[in-house]
Amino acid sequence: MKREDVLMEALPYIQQFHGKIFVIKLGGHAMVDQQVLEAAIRDVVLLSYIGIGVVLVHGGGPEITDKMKAMGKEPKFVGGLRITDQETLEIAQMVLVGKINDGIVSLIAKCGARGVGLSGNDGSLLIAKRKELQVVTIEDRTERVDLGHVGEIEEVDPAILQMLLSNEYIPVVAPIAIDRESNSLNINADTAAAEIAVALHAAKLINLTDVDGVMDAERTHVYRRLKVDETNEMIKSGVISEGMIPKVEGMIYALDQGVGSAHIINGNTEHNLLLELFTRDGVGTMIHP
Repeated sequence: MKREDVLMEALPYIQQFHGKIFVIKLGGHAMVDQQVLEAAIRDVVLLSYIGIGVVLVHGGGPEITDKMKAMGKEPKFVGGLRITDQETLEIAQMVLVGKINDGIVSLIAKCGARGVGLSGNDGSLLIAKRKELQVVTIEDRTERVDLGHVGEIEEVDPAILQMLLSNEYIPVVAPIAIDRESNSLNINADTAAAEIAVALHAAKLINLTDVDGVMDAERTHVYRRLKVDETNEMIKSGVISEGMIPKVEGMIYALDQGVGSAHIINGNTEHNLLLELFTRDGVGTMIHP
């Protein structure tokens, strides 16, 4: 396409999204590859400059694991779930809040916008409770496992996010929450992004990850558009499986609560975010009511 055609195709989408709020979850390779992350942040800054309010939520599981090993502490998993004791929680806070979050804010500044780093503790943004014992299967037997300082969100107070967005800042949220006794808890970043999107009445919830979108059982075809009912059937039939399930379930929850649409995009290719949002065909999967 000619450059002017690209711009004209984008125009109605820019008009439609101006003044709206998008919640974007950064994950996958972007969390370990500085070039991939910086490319994603440049696109986010462009969204901000055309009048879209953007809230970023990030994960950091691989970096937490690497930091633990560097400090001589072996990560412990039971049935695929990380056990978070007090020391692990402190390392997670160090990595998520002290390193990753600060690094993203610095990149936002480098790209010409203003970011503010937050955790769920700030302004009581994310109130959580400690997860109940989880039932896991280990060698054909089931056990109830205490995950430690891992939380599930009970309440979101978006006031601090709304204040920052109204002053044209880009909030960057690390997935650490606080309970009602002022204890910190580690929470799932996909879940945090979904809950924040609901609280902000966001137009879109976007997951930048390492896959091209929701694929068929043979992993040869990417579905560009899916309705919630279709997506639920794909989970039941096993087409959507493993690590994609919590991402998609969080999106379905957000859509059921009023978020406009949800997108899964491969963040490893430059400008995929813009192509998904501002072209008719898109490049990822959009899930809608």
